[in-house]
Amino acid sequence: MADDLRPSLGCYGDAVVQSPNIDQLASKSKVFLNAYAQQAVCAPSRTSMLTSRRPDTTRLYDFNSYWRVHSGNYTTLPQYFKSRGYVTMSVGKVFHPGIASNHTDDYPLSWSIPAFHPASFRFEKEKMCKGPDGQLHANLLCAVNVAEQPGGTLPDMESADEAVRLLKKQAQSSQPFFLAVGFHKPHIPFRIPEEYLHLYPIEKMSLPVDHDVPERLPPVAYNPWTDVRKRDDVQKLNISFPYGPIPKDFQLRIRQHYFAAVSYMDAQVGRLLSALDDLRLTESTVVVFTSDHGWSLGEHGEWAKYSNFDVATRVPLIFYVPGVTAPRKDGEFGGPTFPFVDVFSQSRLYVQANAVVRNMVELVDVFPTVAHVAGLSSPQDCPVVSFQVELCTEGESRAHMIRHKEHGEDEEAIAFSQYPRPADTPQMNSDLPDLKDIRIMGYSLRSWDYRYTLWLGFDPKTFQVNLTDVHAGELYMLADDPGEDRNIYKDAMDGVLLKMTSLLSTGSMQKGMKLQLLHLTAERQNPK
Repeated sequence: MADDLRPSLGCYGDAVVQSPNIDQLASKSKVFLNAYAQQAVCAPSRTSMLTSRRPDTTRLYDFNSYWRVHSGNYTTLPQYFKSRGYVTMSVGKVFHPGIASNHTDDYPLSWSIPAFHPASFRFEKEKMCKGPDGQLHANLLCAVNVAEQPGGTLPDMESADEAVRLLKKQAQSSQPFFLAVGFHKPHIPFRIPEEYLHLYPIEKMSLPVDHDVPERLPPVAYNPWTDVRKRDDVQKLNISFPYGPIPKDFQLRIRQHYFAAVSYMDAQVGRLLSALDDLRLTESTVVVFTSDHGWSLGEHGEWAKYSNFDVATRVPLIFYVPGVTAPRKDGEFGGPTFPFVDVFSQSRLYVQANAVVRNMVELVDVFPTVAHVAGLSSPQDCPVVSFQVELCTEGESRAHMIRHKEHGEDEEAIAFSQYPRPADTPQMNSDLPDLKDIRIMGYSLRSWDYRYTLWLGFDPKTFQVNLTDVHAGELYMLADDPGEDRNIYKDAMDGVLLKMTSLLSTGSMQKGMKLQLLHLTAERQNPK
């Protein structure tokens, strides 16, 4: 699992990013092209994915509560496997560390042994980046000589080392295992080996086509990227709050460093995959690769996550299932499945078109899908209110999509995300408000043709949404506006507001918004 990784990968059609090891995994896997996180920030997204419950059920919108105490004693994905006799192990950032996972990464409930965290991670927020002045700074852009770093290593290198060590140990055991490995990159700061920048010459970097703040973007929808602003090198730019912009030459350098961080993380993934081959585990091990959410790289004048746009909510999701997504090898003569690919010397790989799923799926689907493909029963569907139900899913198993070729567009397929805000206009805490400060919740529905978002009044004491308190709305027609830049919500809502409010109160929020979207699109297609 990567951190803050949007689908900027070769196997997702990115022509810039070099990710040969993940591309190689994808070439032998089923690749979900439209997978979405339920909230574009670390702790809520990870808790949601690992419990298969949406943020309104975990009631975690910030980093400051533990779901078992705050909402319900929900069974997690690793806990489910542990209860079925698996050894479960966590390396790196899987659960969000701290209060959100009880300061233990949910050990011993989820894990058979205490979670491993790389010792070098403690330097991530310290002054480790050498500036032009020769001094060390806490910079955003932080390409380093690894040999000069404490211990001569970096967190993701340490995590890969530990994961390989655990694989070697499990290869000697007959007990089935569940190993979750969470890499920290491309999360900021971009403290990465400096040689990866050479893959992305600055003169070949370009800005996104939609690098300006859209004219009709509601202020409540904008995230002012405050974590980026806090870095020493960004502070020196004296960027105005909230809309900036960042100078274009620095924007190019951010994109360069992000892409380089992806290639560095890809190399660590490659080390794990080649270890599976070396230990003869490839033919008996399901491999899942994903991220907790995406990251804006200047689109809409935004940086970081913290929004409901595709660039922040869409994630890679790749399933390798031996014997299903790729044929099993015969004995010792089939050759390695995942030989390590050196990004500095190997050419790119591409995924065959028949190995992808284009219909929308969600990270809450991961739990039931992994259980199913591993031969365990998937949890039952959750009731509408499930706070007292320990084991159930608010997603659905996508195992049938892995086993069978996709048969066209499913017009009913949707993905659902949400994001909280403290106010109608950007504040210093807009990106990550504490629960007590949340006043507005932005619910967003992604279908084949549209992204539809409503910003509704929210009471943090009761966790209730006021369906009649509509602060703003967004509607994007993706066929003509794939970048989600032209908001047509006000045009579409003209004269149908009363009807729309009544639809929203029908069942769950997801169902209500889906009915609204169907009504809106019907009105546009058949105007009276």
